[in-house]
Amino acid sequence: MTRVAAVDCGTNSIRLLVADADPATGELIELDRRMKIVRLGQGVDRTGRLAPEALERTFAACREYAEVIRELGAERVRFVATSASRDAENREEFVRGVMEILGVEPEVITGDQEAEFSFTGATKELMGRSHVRGPYLVVDIGGGSTEFVEGGEGVRAARSVDIGCVRLTERHLAVDGRITDPPTEDQIAAIKRDVDTALDLAERTVPLTRACRPADGHALVGLAGSVTTVAGIALGLAEYESSAIHHSRITLDQVREITGKLLGSTHDERARIPVMHPGRVDVIGAGALILLSIMERTGAEEVVVSEHDILDGIAWSIA
Repeated sequence: MTRVAAVDCGTNSIRLLVADADPATGELIELDRRMKIVRLGQGVDRTGRLAPEALERTFAACREYAEVIRELGAERVRFVATSASRDAENREEFVRGVMEILGVEPEVITGDQEAEFSFTGATKELMGRSHVRGPYLVVDIGGGSTEFVEGGEGVRAARSVDIGCVRLTERHLAVDGRITDPPTEDQIAAIKRDVDTALDLAERTVPLTRACRPADGHALVGLAGSVTTVAGIALGLAEYESSAIHHSRITLDQVREITGKLLGSTHDERARIPVMHPGRVDVIGAGALILLSIMERTGAEEVVVSEHDILDGIAWSIA
């Protein structure tokens, strides 16, 4: 066993996984998994820079994670930064801060690398299980970007596109710094146009159109907070319960109904949903719409929801 610590810093959240990994058996024993909404990508789509307050929120989370890593005695640490820090002009400020706190340099990975980590994390434990057979189309809906990865035992095609729940919320639902509540039909249509354009771009590399019809044998696997939150709502959970959400199957009709309700609700109504994290209240509508659009484009009748994602893939990459 090798004790590893993986940190995934995205546009909306920063997450930590400390685990004992055995590459010989494919076993990953989780010791600590936690997440904080820090909204590192606040305003990046508009300004091109990481905001000072967003950096401080992220550094505060890093200080907490550094203590956990020390206490658990991780032998190897890898810090991966994704969409927001790829796009920011002042990303060196972010890099210096992380190095001072954690002692490792954050790797600002490419979209293709992000896609490969997501695929490995999501499918490693699915392979060989008859109830979710491959090949797989993995979609990782983040705050600033969405990754599409198609493959079986390995990645065959991958593409990252700049649509995410935070990016699209800030681009289309924010007026003078305030989120329209609920969004207008024109605002929803604008998000949908951006998503459709991005799906056209992704499809140049990854086969999407009608890719997940039952006869085609592909399983659509959905990752990250927008997908898991929609799943928690569909399951009617009284609180967020990872074990119930992991590997649940949510139908297209359920996703369509939930997306409509989220886009038609107010901030307070969304905040009262039991599984809703406070940091997702304003961005979940856009995230759900991305998921719905993907399912409609691919022809998927259901999505298999995974709590294991890029974070697990990062852990395996250093095991």
